[in-house]
Amino acid sequence: MANNDTNNLGKLTEESLKRKERLQKLREQALSKQSGATESAEKLPKPVFRSYRPQNENTTGEILAQEPTGNIESAVQSQLSLLEQPMVIDEIDITNLAPRKPDWDLKRDVSKKLERLERRTQKAIAELIRERLKMNQFEDISQAVNVGTAQVQNGKNTDDDYE
Repeated sequence: MANNDTNNLGKLTEESLKRKERLQKLREQALSKQSGATESAEKLPKPVFRSYRPQNENTTGEILAQEPTGNIESAVQSQLSLLEQPMVIDEIDITNLAPRKPDWDLKRDVSKKLERLERRTQKAIAELIRERLKMNQFEDISQAVNVGTAQVQNGKNTDDDYE
């Protein structure tokens, strides 16, 4: 049993020595972190105060001198003198600004509709001729064709008056 007690005492002393070493390492790490924190605080950039002076005396930083403001009165006077000069409106010729044919866009938009109407008109004229031929009002087909072309020409003449 004496042997067992010495073994237990040996183990206890070994464990206490290990604990002391671990505690010593933890202390060293804590001290290194604190010193590292102070070093990182020293590495931070210093603020630059441009438009104000800090009220706290402990605040360290570079205070830039205020730049002198320009002479506002002279700037305002120069702007007012520009307003007093007469505006140049006479040089602009309004006739050059206007399009040469003011209805060109209307003609462009209506041209498709006019083509459709022209085709329908031609079909209607052809049907009228066929009906008259069926009614035997004209003996000769050539006379019917002449009447149809005369109607088309009369229709174009009336359309030319509107352009």
